[in-house]
Amino acid sequence: MKHITALTLAALMASMAVPALAQEKGDFLLGLGLGWVEPTQNSNTLAGKIDVDGNLRPTITIEYFIADRIGVELLAAWPFQHDVNLQGAGKVAEVKHLPPTLSLQYHFVNASKVTPFVGAGINYTYFFDETGKGALAGVNVDLDDSWGLALHAGIDYAISERSALRADVRYIDIETDTKVGGVDIGKVKIDPWVFNIAYVLKF
Repeated sequence: MKHITALTLAALMASMAVPALAQEKGDFLLGLGLGWVEPTQNSNTLAGKIDVDGNLRPTITIEYFIADRIGVELLAAWPFQHDVNLQGAGKVAEVKHLPPTLSLQYHFVNASKVTPFVGAGINYTYFFDETGKGALAGVNVDLDDSWGLALHAGIDYAISERSALRADVRYIDIETDTKVGGVDIGKVKIDPWVFNIAYVLKF
């Protein structure tokens, strides 16, 4: 009897230890959150040293699991808007961009409600509404679209069998050829960290 009781207790504890947000082949995850894009690079151009300010916007992710614990995720967002600053002249432009990112991700298995994951993929950044400001007011500013690699890592904290709170970070390679007044001034490197918090729902 003691052995039966011990086995029953062990089985109960094991069942309680199963992650509440286990991902299986065919599952969908929808994430709604807020993302902060923080550029990390200053760029030396023909116009001088340029840096880009950070920005916060709503984000959405959709992930489909092609196998147990392995998903393909698409990141989208409300357009980010950045101030572009030139050393010695302050703000010289504003620009908007959309950074859709496609990643292949692996979600680790553990015996808690916290599920870590890692991923890697490709980013396409579409720049638009470039507007000269300050010293460049009225001057045409053009940033080419960018392709680059993206790395991703984060954790999901399960709050039910079908929902979780997520905290994650990405590093994205964004580099754009830039023209001012029709003149090519070189590449502007942005290479941002993207910090995101989200509510995630499994379907």
